Amino acid sequence: MTTDERLTVAVTGPTGDIGRSLMRALERCRGVGRIVAMGRRPFDPAQAGLRKTEYRRADVLDADAVRAVVEGADVVVHLAFMILGNARDAARVNLEGSRNVFAAALAAGARRLVYASSVAAYGFAPDNPATLTEDLEPRGTRRHYYSAQKAELELALREMAAGSSTAAYVFRPCIVAGPDALTLVQTIPYLQIGERMPAALLRALEFMPALKPVIPDPGVPFQLVHHDDVATALRAGVLGRGEPGVYNLAAPGTLTMADLADALGWYSVPVPELAVGAAAELVARLPFVPDEAQWIESVRRPVIMDTTRARRQLGWRPRHDARETLTEMVAAARSERLIR
Repeated sequence: MTTDERLTVAVTGPTGDIGRSLMRALERCRGVGRIVAMGRRPFDPAQAGLRKTEYRRADVLDADAVRAVVEGADVVVHLAFMILGNARDAARVNLEGSRNVFAAALAAGARRLVYASSVAAYGFAPDNPATLTEDLEPRGTRRHYYSAQKAELELALREMAAGSSTAAYVFRPCIVAGPDALTLVQTIPYLQIGERMPAALLRALEFMPALKPVIPDPGVPFQLVHHDDVATALRAGVLGRGEPGVYNLAAPGTLTMADLADALGWYSVPVPELAVGAAAELVARLPFVPDEAQWIESVRRPVIMDTTRARRQLGWRPRHDARETLTEMVAAARSERLIR
Protein backbone atom coordinates (compact mmCIF):
# COMPACT_ATOMS: atom_id res chain seq x y z
CA MET A 1 0.00 0.00 0.00
CA THR A 2 1.43 3.37 -1.01
CA THR A 3 1.28 6.53 1.08
CA ASP A 4 -1.31 7.97 -1.32
CA GLU A 5 -3.60 4.98 -0.72
CA ARG A 6 -3.53 5.32 3.05
CA LEU A 7 -6.42 6.95 4.85
CA THR A 8 -6.51 10.39 6.39
CA VAL A 9 -8.52 10.14 9.62
CA ALA A 10 -9.96 13.05 11.62
CA VAL A 11 -10.65 12.31 15.30
CA THR A 12 -12.52 14.39 17.87
CA GLY A 13 -11.87 13.64 21.54
CA PRO A 14 -8.47 11.94 21.22
CA THR A 15 -7.57 12.36 24.90
CA GLY A 16 -10.67 10.74 26.39
CA ASP A 17 -11.32 7.25 27.78
CA ILE A 18 -11.55 5.69 24.33
CA GLY A 19 -9.54 8.29 22.42
CA ARG A 20 -6.11 7.42 23.76
CA SER A 21 -6.54 3.76 22.87
CA LEU A 22 -7.88 4.57 19.42
CA MET A 23 -4.98 6.90 18.67
CA ARG A 24 -2.53 4.12 19.50
CA ALA A 25 -4.49 1.65 17.38
CA LEU A 26 -4.57 4.01 14.39
CA GLU A 27 -0.85 4.73 14.71
CA ARG A 28 -0.15 1.00 14.39
CA CYS A 29 -2.52 0.60 11.43
CA ARG A 30 -0.80 0.34 8.04
CA GLY A 31 -3.97 1.50 6.29
CA VAL A 32 -3.83 4.89 8.05
CA GLY A 33 -1.36 7.44 6.74
CA ARG A 34 -2.33 10.65 8.56
CA ILE A 35 -4.38 11.53 11.63
CA VAL A 36 -5.74 14.99 12.40
CA ALA A 37 -7.08 15.17 15.96
CA MET A 38 -8.86 17.92 17.84
CA GLY A 39 -9.78 18.41 21.47
CA ARG A 40 -10.14 21.02 24.20
CA ARG A 41 -7.20 19.87 26.32
CA PRO A 42 -3.51 20.57 25.71
CA PHE A 43 -1.98 17.55 24.00
CA ASP A 44 1.39 16.83 22.45
CA PRO A 45 1.24 13.89 20.00
CA ALA A 46 5.03 13.54 19.88
CA GLN A 47 5.21 13.19 23.65
CA ALA A 48 2.61 10.43 23.42
CA GLY A 49 4.66 8.66 20.75
CA LEU A 50 2.21 9.47 17.96
CA ARG A 51 4.16 10.12 14.76
CA LYS A 52 1.27 10.26 12.28
CA THR A 53 -0.82 12.67 14.33
CA GLU A 54 -1.36 16.40 14.04
CA TYR A 55 -3.23 18.02 16.93
CA ARG A 56 -5.43 21.10 16.88
CA ARG A 57 -6.74 22.49 20.11
CA ALA A 58 -10.34 23.45 19.46
CA ASP A 59 -13.91 22.90 20.64
CA VAL A 60 -16.59 20.94 18.79
CA LEU A 61 -18.90 23.91 19.47
CA ASP A 62 -16.72 25.90 17.05
CA ALA A 63 -18.24 24.85 13.72
CA ASP A 64 -15.50 26.55 11.68
CA ALA A 65 -12.79 24.70 13.61
CA VAL A 66 -14.61 21.40 13.11
CA ARG A 67 -14.90 21.98 9.37
CA ALA A 68 -11.18 22.76 9.16
CA VAL A 69 -10.28 19.53 10.96
CA VAL A 70 -12.44 17.23 8.82
CA GLU A 71 -11.52 18.89 5.51
CA GLY A 72 -9.81 16.32 3.31
CA ALA A 73 -10.41 13.45 5.75
CA ASP A 74 -11.37 10.07 4.32
CA VAL A 75 -12.84 9.02 7.67
CA VAL A 76 -14.15 11.07 10.60
CA VAL A 77 -14.29 9.53 14.08
CA HIS A 78 -16.41 11.37 16.64
CA LEU A 79 -15.58 10.56 20.25
CA ALA A 80 -15.81 13.97 21.97
CA PHE A 81 -18.59 13.79 24.56
CA MET A 82 -19.22 15.15 28.03
CA ILE A 83 -20.06 12.26 30.38
CA LEU A 84 -20.12 13.84 33.84
CA GLY A 85 -21.08 17.38 34.72
CA ASN A 86 -23.96 19.81 34.55
CA ALA A 87 -26.80 18.50 32.37
CA ARG A 88 -27.33 21.87 30.68
CA ASP A 89 -23.65 22.20 29.75
CA ALA A 90 -23.57 18.57 28.62
CA ALA A 91 -26.58 19.11 26.37
CA ARG A 92 -24.89 22.02 24.61
CA VAL A 93 -21.54 20.31 24.15
CA ASN A 94 -22.94 16.89 23.29
CA LEU A 95 -25.93 17.77 21.13
CA GLU A 96 -24.75 20.92 19.36
CA GLY A 97 -21.13 19.78 19.16
CA SER A 98 -21.96 16.35 17.78
CA ARG A 99 -24.27 17.82 15.16
CA ASN A 100 -21.42 20.13 14.11
CA VAL A 101 -19.19 17.10 13.56
CA PHE A 102 -21.86 15.10 11.72
CA ALA A 103 -22.70 18.03 9.43
CA ALA A 104 -19.05 18.79 8.67
CA ALA A 105 -18.22 15.16 7.87
CA LEU A 106 -21.19 14.81 5.54
CA ALA A 107 -20.54 18.16 3.83
CA ALA A 108 -16.88 17.24 3.31
CA GLY A 109 -17.89 13.98 1.62
CA ALA A 110 -15.99 11.72 4.03
CA ARG A 111 -16.13 8.06 3.02
CA ARG A 112 -17.04 6.97 6.51
CA LEU A 113 -18.24 8.53 9.76
CA VAL A 114 -17.54 6.49 12.90
CA TYR A 115 -19.50 7.53 15.99
CA ALA A 116 -19.10 6.21 19.54
CA SER A 117 -22.58 6.00 21.03
CA SER A 118 -23.37 3.90 24.13
CA VAL A 119 -25.47 1.09 25.55
CA ALA A 120 -27.27 3.94 27.33
CA ALA A 121 -28.91 4.84 24.00
CA TYR A 122 -31.20 1.83 24.49
CA GLY A 123 -32.53 3.40 27.69
CA PHE A 124 -33.14 1.76 31.06
CA ALA A 125 -36.78 0.78 30.57
CA PRO A 126 -38.53 -2.06 32.40
CA ASP A 127 -39.79 -3.49 29.11
CA ASN A 128 -36.33 -3.84 27.54
CA PRO A 129 -35.69 -7.43 26.40
CA ALA A 130 -33.32 -9.56 28.46
CA THR A 131 -30.68 -9.26 25.73
CA LEU A 132 -30.37 -6.12 23.61
CA THR A 133 -29.69 -6.44 19.89
CA GLU A 134 -28.87 -3.77 17.34
CA ASP A 135 -32.29 -3.89 15.67
CA LEU A 136 -33.86 -2.22 18.72
CA GLU A 137 -34.53 1.49 18.34
CA PRO A 138 -32.54 3.89 20.55
CA ARG A 139 -35.07 5.52 22.88
CA GLY A 140 -32.94 6.58 25.84
CA THR A 141 -34.18 7.42 29.33
CA ARG A 142 -35.43 10.96 29.86
CA ARG A 143 -34.32 11.05 33.50
CA HIS A 144 -30.74 10.13 32.56
CA TYR A 145 -29.40 13.01 30.47
CA TYR A 146 -26.49 11.01 29.03
CA SER A 147 -28.84 8.24 27.90
CA ALA A 148 -31.34 10.66 26.39
CA GLN A 149 -28.62 12.54 24.50
CA LYS A 150 -27.04 9.38 23.08
CA ALA A 151 -30.41 8.22 21.76
CA GLU A 152 -31.23 11.63 20.30
CA LEU A 153 -27.90 11.79 18.47
CA GLU A 154 -28.21 8.34 16.94
CA LEU A 155 -31.56 9.32 15.48
CA ALA A 156 -30.16 12.67 14.32
CA LEU A 157 -27.23 11.00 12.58
CA ARG A 158 -29.54 8.54 10.83
CA GLU A 159 -31.66 11.41 9.54
CA MET A 160 -28.71 13.59 8.53
CA ALA A 161 -26.88 10.77 6.74
CA ALA A 162 -29.93 9.51 4.82
CA GLY A 163 -29.18 9.68 1.10
CA SER A 164 -25.55 10.63 1.74
CA SER A 165 -22.56 8.86 0.21
CA THR A 166 -20.95 8.77 3.67
CA ALA A 167 -21.24 5.37 5.39
CA ALA A 168 -22.10 5.72 9.08
CA TYR A 169 -20.78 3.26 11.66
CA VAL A 170 -22.33 3.58 15.13
CA PHE A 171 -20.79 1.71 18.05
CA ARG A 172 -22.67 1.10 21.29
CA PRO A 173 -20.12 0.04 23.91
CA CYS A 174 -21.23 -0.87 27.41
CA ILE A 175 -19.33 0.70 30.32
CA VAL A 176 -15.81 1.33 29.05
CA ALA A 177 -13.11 0.54 31.61
CA GLY A 178 -9.43 -0.25 31.91
CA PRO A 179 -6.35 1.71 33.01
CA ASP A 180 -7.15 4.63 30.67
CA ALA A 181 -10.89 4.70 31.45
CA LEU A 182 -11.85 5.49 35.02
CA THR A 183 -15.34 6.92 34.54
CA LEU A 184 -16.96 4.03 36.43
CA VAL A 185 -14.81 4.83 39.48
CA GLN A 186 -15.72 8.51 39.18
CA THR A 187 -19.45 7.71 39.17
CA ILE A 188 -19.27 5.59 42.34
CA PRO A 189 -20.22 8.50 44.67
CA TYR A 190 -23.45 8.92 42.71
CA LEU A 191 -24.17 5.19 42.48
CA GLN A 192 -23.75 4.95 46.24
CA ILE A 193 -26.93 6.99 46.55
CA GLY A 194 -25.57 8.47 49.79
CA GLU A 195 -27.97 10.64 51.73
CA ARG A 196 -30.69 10.01 49.17
CA MET A 197 -31.10 6.44 50.47
CA PRO A 198 -34.26 5.72 52.47
CA ALA A 199 -33.67 6.41 56.16
CA ALA A 200 -34.23 2.77 57.19
CA LEU A 201 -31.49 1.58 54.89
CA LEU A 202 -29.11 4.26 56.13
CA ARG A 203 -29.69 3.16 59.73
CA ALA A 204 -28.90 -0.41 58.71
CA LEU A 205 -25.65 0.68 57.11
CA GLU A 206 -24.59 2.36 60.35
CA PHE A 207 -24.10 -1.11 61.82
CA MET A 208 -21.63 -2.06 59.10
CA PRO A 209 -17.94 -1.85 60.02
CA ALA A 210 -16.67 1.64 59.16
CA LEU A 211 -13.20 0.53 58.11
CA LYS A 212 -14.10 0.44 54.41
CA PRO A 213 -16.61 2.20 52.17
CA VAL A 214 -19.87 0.45 51.39
CA ILE A 215 -21.44 0.03 47.95
CA PRO A 216 -25.13 -0.87 47.85
CA ASP A 217 -25.74 -3.82 45.53
CA PRO A 218 -29.16 -4.08 43.89
CA GLY A 219 -27.97 -7.30 42.21
CA VAL A 220 -28.36 -5.88 38.70
CA PRO A 221 -25.80 -7.37 36.27
CA PHE A 222 -23.80 -5.07 34.02
CA GLN A 223 -21.15 -5.46 31.33
CA LEU A 224 -17.72 -3.89 30.91
CA VAL A 225 -15.51 -3.56 27.87
CA HIS A 226 -11.81 -2.70 27.77
CA HIS A 227 -10.92 0.55 26.00
CA ASP A 228 -8.33 -1.26 23.88
CA ASP A 229 -11.02 -3.66 22.64
CA VAL A 230 -13.32 -0.74 21.80
CA ALA A 231 -10.43 0.78 19.85
CA THR A 232 -10.01 -2.33 17.69
CA ALA A 233 -13.72 -2.25 16.82
CA LEU A 234 -13.57 1.44 15.93
CA ARG A 235 -10.49 0.79 13.81
CA ALA A 236 -12.44 -1.86 11.89
CA GLY A 237 -15.05 0.80 11.16
CA VAL A 238 -12.35 3.24 10.07
CA LEU A 239 -11.10 0.65 7.59
CA GLY A 240 -14.61 -0.03 6.30
CA ARG A 241 -14.92 -3.63 7.44
CA GLY A 242 -18.37 -5.15 7.67
CA GLU A 243 -21.59 -3.36 6.85
CA PRO A 244 -22.20 0.22 7.97
CA GLY A 245 -24.69 0.42 10.82
CA VAL A 246 -24.89 -0.20 14.56
CA TYR A 247 -22.62 -2.51 16.57
CA ASN A 248 -22.87 -3.52 20.23
CA LEU A 249 -19.57 -3.87 22.12
CA ALA A 250 -19.17 -5.76 25.41
CA ALA A 251 -16.59 -8.10 26.91
CA PRO A 252 -17.49 -11.67 27.85
CA GLY A 253 -19.08 -12.03 31.27
CA THR A 254 -21.22 -9.88 33.55
CA LEU A 255 -20.61 -8.28 36.94
CA THR A 256 -22.62 -6.77 39.79
CA MET A 257 -21.89 -3.96 42.22
CA ALA A 258 -20.82 -6.66 44.69
CA ASP A 259 -18.07 -7.68 42.26
CA LEU A 260 -17.00 -4.04 42.00
CA ALA A 261 -16.90 -3.80 45.80
CA ASP A 262 -14.79 -6.98 46.01
CA ALA A 263 -12.31 -5.63 43.45
CA LEU A 264 -12.03 -2.39 45.41
CA GLY A 265 -11.64 -4.23 48.71
CA TRP A 266 -14.80 -2.56 49.98
CA TYR A 267 -18.02 -3.89 51.47
CA SER A 268 -21.24 -4.42 49.59
CA VAL A 269 -24.72 -4.67 51.04
CA PRO A 270 -27.77 -6.02 49.20
CA VAL A 271 -30.28 -3.29 48.45
CA PRO A 272 -33.88 -4.15 47.53
CA GLU A 273 -35.13 -2.87 44.18
CA LEU A 274 -37.75 -0.84 46.03
CA ALA A 275 -35.05 1.14 47.86
CA VAL A 276 -33.15 1.91 44.66
CA GLY A 277 -36.37 2.91 42.95
CA ALA A 278 -37.28 5.24 45.81
CA ALA A 279 -33.86 6.85 45.68
CA ALA A 280 -34.12 7.30 41.92
CA GLU A 281 -37.48 8.99 42.33
CA LEU A 282 -35.98 11.41 44.85
CA VAL A 283 -33.09 12.17 42.50
CA ALA A 284 -35.56 12.94 39.74
CA ARG A 285 -37.74 15.22 41.87
CA LEU A 286 -35.39 17.17 44.13
CA PRO A 287 -34.02 20.33 42.45
CA PHE A 288 -30.84 20.54 44.55
CA VAL A 289 -29.51 17.06 43.73
CA PRO A 290 -26.44 17.13 41.40
CA ASP A 291 -27.19 16.17 37.81
CA GLU A 292 -24.58 13.40 37.98
CA ALA A 293 -26.81 11.59 40.49
CA GLN A 294 -28.97 10.59 37.51
CA TRP A 295 -26.47 7.75 37.02
CA ILE A 296 -28.49 5.84 39.62
CA GLU A 297 -30.91 5.07 36.76
CA SER A 298 -28.18 2.92 35.17
CA VAL A 299 -28.13 0.42 38.06
CA ARG A 300 -31.88 -0.03 38.39
CA ARG A 301 -32.31 -2.49 35.52
CA PRO A 302 -29.99 -4.75 33.50
CA VAL A 303 -28.94 -3.65 30.02
CA ILE A 304 -27.14 -6.70 28.63
CA MET A 305 -26.12 -6.59 24.97
CA ASP A 306 -25.56 -9.28 22.39
CA THR A 307 -22.31 -8.73 20.44
CA THR A 308 -22.75 -11.35 17.70
CA ARG A 309 -22.95 -8.76 14.92
CA ALA A 310 -19.58 -7.18 15.76
CA ARG A 311 -17.93 -10.58 16.01
CA ARG A 312 -19.33 -11.85 12.71
CA GLN A 313 -19.15 -8.75 10.54
CA LEU A 314 -16.08 -7.00 11.92
CA GLY A 315 -14.17 -10.07 13.10
CA TRP A 316 -14.08 -8.40 16.51
CA ARG A 317 -12.53 -10.52 19.26
CA PRO A 318 -12.17 -8.75 22.63
CA ARG A 319 -8.91 -9.70 24.33
CA HIS A 320 -10.15 -8.90 27.84
CA ASP A 321 -13.14 -10.29 29.70
CA ALA A 322 -15.21 -8.22 32.13
CA ARG A 323 -13.37 -9.27 35.27
CA GLU A 324 -9.91 -8.68 33.79
CA THR A 325 -11.06 -5.25 32.65
CA LEU A 326 -12.33 -4.43 36.13
CA THR A 327 -9.06 -5.57 37.72
CA GLU A 328 -6.99 -3.34 35.43
CA MET A 329 -9.26 -0.35 36.08
CA VAL A 330 -9.05 -0.70 39.85
CA ALA A 331 -5.25 -1.04 39.76
CA ALA A 332 -4.99 2.14 37.68
CA ALA A 333 -7.41 4.03 39.94
CA ARG A 334 -5.31 3.10 42.96
CA SER A 335 -2.10 4.22 41.28
CA GLU A 336 -3.80 7.54 40.45
CA ARG A 337 -5.01 7.78 44.07
CA LEU A 338 -8.63 8.07 42.96
CA ILE A 339 -9.65 5.44 45.49
CA ARG A 340 -8.38 4.25 48.83
